[in-house]
Amino acid sequence: MNLSLLIARRYFRSKNKKNFIQVISNISMIGVAIGTMALVVVLSVFNGLEDLIRESYNTFDPEIKIVPQTGKSFDVSDSLINVIQQLEGVSLVTEVIEDNALVRYQDAQMVVKLKGVSENFVAQDRLNKAMVHGELILEKEGKNFAILGRGVQYTLSVSPSNDFYALQVFSPKRETESGFNPDPMTRYFKRRNIMPGGVFAIEKQFDANYVIVPLDFAANLFDYTGKRTALEIKTTDEESINRVQDRLQETLGNHLKVLNSDEQHESLLRAIKIEKLFVYLTFSFILAVASFNIFFSLSMLAIDKKKDIAMLIAMGANKKVVRSVFLNEGAIIAFIGTISGLTVGFIICWTQQTFGLVSMGMQTAIVDAYPVKMQFSDFFFTAVSITIITFLASYRPASIAARTEVKDFL
Repeated sequence: MNLSLLIARRYFRSKNKKNFIQVISNISMIGVAIGTMALVVVLSVFNGLEDLIRESYNTFDPEIKIVPQTGKSFDVSDSLINVIQQLEGVSLVTEVIEDNALVRYQDAQMVVKLKGVSENFVAQDRLNKAMVHGELILEKEGKNFAILGRGVQYTLSVSPSNDFYALQVFSPKRETESGFNPDPMTRYFKRRNIMPGGVFAIEKQFDANYVIVPLDFAANLFDYTGKRTALEIKTTDEESINRVQDRLQETLGNHLKVLNSDEQHESLLRAIKIEKLFVYLTFSFILAVASFNIFFSLSMLAIDKKKDIAMLIAMGANKKVVRSVFLNEGAIIAFIGTISGLTVGFIICWTQQTFGLVSMGMQTAIVDAYPVKMQFSDFFFTAVSITIITFLASYRPASIAARTEVKDFL
């Protein structure tokens, strides 16, 4: 065994060590353990929240979305749909018209995002699990139906089971009517009626804003002839989404953007990663503050063991060996604290991941308890941070100990 490590182990387990030095050493280990545990748990929660956001958005958004590089809409023809549909890996192509509209139900009204979708939208199976009332039906027996977010339903007090009241949907006319019209709503706005058919619940951003209607209804209301705001692509199970995305971009050219699920919400996911980075740096700083205990513990140990150090030097040990003794002593303290913290952090995360003991305090359509996801990289970088912090905290006391002179004890 390495001599310096052997001596460091004996110092660490020595019963003759001064009580206050032992207390500070124990406090150092506990501080490192708590900081490590907290860092692992917080990073795992951020991982879980990132996956939760992806899951909630993927419930509403498509695997691949085609949008114009500039402007709100682009020309879509049957030939373009056929070209996309025939590409390898493409299962379904859903045409979309999305714009703002005013919706009135009895005496209540609000502005919503009206999303018109083609018939095969239902076949994409994205909203099936999110339906909380009614059915996912946009058209039945020649009659159009609207699918509302739960927030829209609450705001308008919509009763999907009431067949007597329809949703009145208004959109500004492109050209104002000439002549006298005393009703400004009909003079300046185009109105269409549609029956509420079902209610979905995913996440507040969607629930409080979206109303989904048949494509023809939206095209007629917004006067979108031959134009679409987006095309939504469902891929086959056998194909990678990234490969299908590359084929689509190559086929469509640069005037259209082909976005995967992450790119559709790139700014939000980037913000989460930045927050996670700052949390990592903040907790690393806290661990650095906690490492001052290691610095004081080793400094006092170096003072207490000056005679032993002088004896080692007299027996032929060089300054490198003496320095290594105290570096190893700090490493032992940090190692025990780190392993303890990583273990406890793993147990806490596994328990939450398995049993969901800590609730988010609200009922959602996707998850009830705080989401947690453990990643090896978090454990690895936490251990690396503690290793660097421990070395920096131990180096100064070790260097001071190595400067001990034998003549001072003759």
